[in-house]
Amino acid sequence: MSLSDSLKSLNEFDINDLDINNAGIWPAPIKAIVVLIVFGLIMGGGYWFFIKDQYVQLDRVEKTEQDLRKKYEEKAYQVANLEVFKTQMVEMEETFGALVRQLPSETEVPGLLEDITNTALGSGLALQEVKLQPEQKRDFYSELPINIRVTGSYHELASFVSSVASLPRIVTLHDLTIKPTGGDNERLDMQVVARTYRYRAGE
Repeated sequence: MSLSDSLKSLNEFDINDLDINNAGIWPAPIKAIVVLIVFGLIMGGGYWFFIKDQYVQLDRVEKTEQDLRKKYEEKAYQVANLEVFKTQMVEMEETFGALVRQLPSETEVPGLLEDITNTALGSGLALQEVKLQPEQKRDFYSELPINIRVTGSYHELASFVSSVASLPRIVTLHDLTIKPTGGDNERLDMQVVARTYRYRAGE
């Protein structure tokens, strides 16, 4: 049958005449259209019930692959830089050890108080008070507050603060208050809390 004959039979065909029981006598174009529709339904159903889940699983696998690749790259970087990390760890331990050695032990605290006293007197200050306060425990160290009260000129006070900061032990100054003594305006009264620290190894 030629193309013109097929088109003519298609135009003359009434869809109401379709009978599934007589599908064998349907015009060839109708048969082709029905076959395409059935094929499309089969393909769509196959995609929905089978292939779609495969795509979801593929996406999940690809995401897992990316996560594993990232972890692998991180591990590879760590392995490649292992020697550098070891060197940095040794340097950190040496630095930490040097800092710990600057923290006074309990037996060295009286010597530290004596150093602060001598520093105040060496700066020309009149020493009113140097008093150790109760120890304050932290996570891995203890704070040892020391109340200090001295009297002197502005330059003498500045010299004292600078000298305390230069002590071989770690000492920090807090809550500093300066006010005139009331008599001689050039004399100032300074109150400050010096904090030193003790490493609590194994406590």
